[in-house]
Parts: sequence; C-alpha cells; structure tokens
Amino acid sequence: MEHEVLEISGIFSAILVGFLLGLRHSIDGDHIVAISTLSRDYNKYFKNLWIGISWGLGHSTPLIIIGISVLLFKDVFFDVYEPISTYFEILVSIMLIFLGIQVFWKLYKGNLHIHLHDHDGVSHAHLHNNHFHDKKIKEHNKEHGHSIFSDFMPFFRQKSYLIGFVHGLAGSAAVLLAILPTTPSFTSGILYLFFFCIGTVISMSFMTLIFSAPFRVKSESRLFENSLISLAGVLSILLGIMLGSDLIFGTGFTNFLWY
Repeated sequence: MEHEVLEISGIFSAILVGFLLGLRHSIDGDHIVAISTLSRDYNKYFKNLWIGISWGLGHSTPLIIIGISVLLFKDVFFDVYEPISTYFEILVSIMLIFLGIQVFWKLYKGNLHIHLHDHDGVSHAHLHNNHFHDKKIKEHNKEHGHSIFSDFMPFFRQKSYLIGFVHGLAGSAAVLLAILPTTPSFTSGILYLFFFCIGTVISMSFMTLIFSAPFRVKSESRLFENSLISLAGVLSILLGIMLGSDLIFGTGFTNFLWY
C-alpha cells in the first residue's frame, strides 16, 4: 500500500498526511460495500448523512485507542496486536456476509405483508406483495404533525457505529501501524491520528450521501431501488466470502480492492 512509504516530518505534514489518508481510506472496497447496504434505511438526506458520521465515529474509536497505544508502547504493542489482528479481519468478513443476508431479509419482510380485514363481521387475512408502505408511513407521520426541525437533528446510528468499530479493529489499523512509528514526536502522532479520523468521517459521510441518492428517485415501482439494494447485498456476501478465503486459505481474491 502507498502509505507504507510515507513519513511524517513534522506537525504540518502530520495534519496533511493524516487528513488526506483519512479521506482516501473511506473508499476501500470493504468500506464502500458495507455502507452501501445501509443506504436505503432512511428517506431523508440528513438522516443518511448521520449513517456515515456514525460509521466514521465507530471506525475512529478503536483507531484512537490503537494509535495512542502504538505511540506509548510501540514494540510491546506490536507483539500483542499482530498475532490477533487476523481474527479481527475475519470478523469483518463475517460481518459483510451478515450485512448482505440482512439486505435480503429486509426485502423479504418489506415485500410480503399479511393484512387483516373485516367483511360482514368476519375477520380474515390477505397476503400482499409490494405494497407502498413507506408512503403510508410518511402520510401517517404528517398527520401527527412532526416538527420539520426533527429532520435536521443529530441522529446517532448504533448499527453503523458498530460496523465502523469492527472495521477500525481490522485492516484499518495497518495504516496507523505503518506510519505512526515514523512520527518525530507524540504531538505530531496525535495530530496525524486525529486528522486521519476527521478525514475518514467526512469522506464516509459524503460516500453515504452518494449511495443513498438513487433511493430518493421518485417512482411508483420499487423495482429499481430493490435491484440496487439487492446488488449491494450480493456484493457484500461475495466480498465477505472472498475476504474470508484470502485470510484463511491465502487466496488473493480481494487484492484489487485496495484492502
């Protein structure tokens, strides 16, 4: 990876390198696939923005812990972390498979509905497919007079935070392990770490908005957005399997994904 040849010579380079690498880091293949499986969760751009922010905050949490440990303990920390780092990456592969399966479970739950009806005093059930329940939910919310300002309130997403946290524990830490030991001082190392996290949060928030944009297209048919989210689910499962194969069997399926 290109960051392995970079060195930090001072405060300014720590800020610049950290921020730019943080921006670039969010477009790693596994990050893009993971966030794309979450992009249809909410109908408001600001809500989707907070999916990316929550992911970035979760991703940053273990990086800050790992980064400070590297700066304080260096070789001692490497001896502890390196033997278990592969297990964290295997956890990422399992999570990607789970996210992909969850996509299809949501589609199944969203497209098949049982409705209860009363006719002439007799209750019976109907099984329906592809009803526009999102539209009905929106109309229901409008009837209850929710404040317009609620759409712009900070919206922390625990699931996104957890996914980002797992990614931060795994291959993401390699960026820190490669560069942090080259920092000339503890202060420059902390600045590099901080701006790397800031760059990642900003970039992933932007990527989330891009991936959620197609789902804002108004259409009477959900075929288009269901096809998109199905593609994301398939890619997530495939990437999880390929990554797991690379880690366990030494194959090279994910080499092209900057991982």
